[in-house]
Amino acid sequence: MKVRVLIRLRSSILDVQGSAVKRALGGLGFDDLDDLRVGKMIELEVRAASPEAARGRVDEMCRKLLANPLLEDYTVEVLPAGDLAQARAGR
Repeated sequence: MKVRVLIRLRSSILDVQGSAVKRALGGLGFDDLDDLRVGKMIELEVRAASPEAARGRVDEMCRKLLANPLLEDYTVEVLPAGDLAQARAGR
């Protein structure tokens, strides 16, 4: 199963990279931004019997390695089978 993890700094943590990107976009004329935060996305293919099992396994991976629980929040999204075929076609 294809699983997507979105990791972002907690809202209480200053996002220096996001501030730099926001400033750069403002310099390019995109000055209508109120806020911008940068995160990371990780896509995994997991062998699991069900979406719930895949989500649980990836959640464990996030808690142990992929995300820093002191600084970051994360969301785990199991992609439907149709999204997997569509994602591969776009490569």
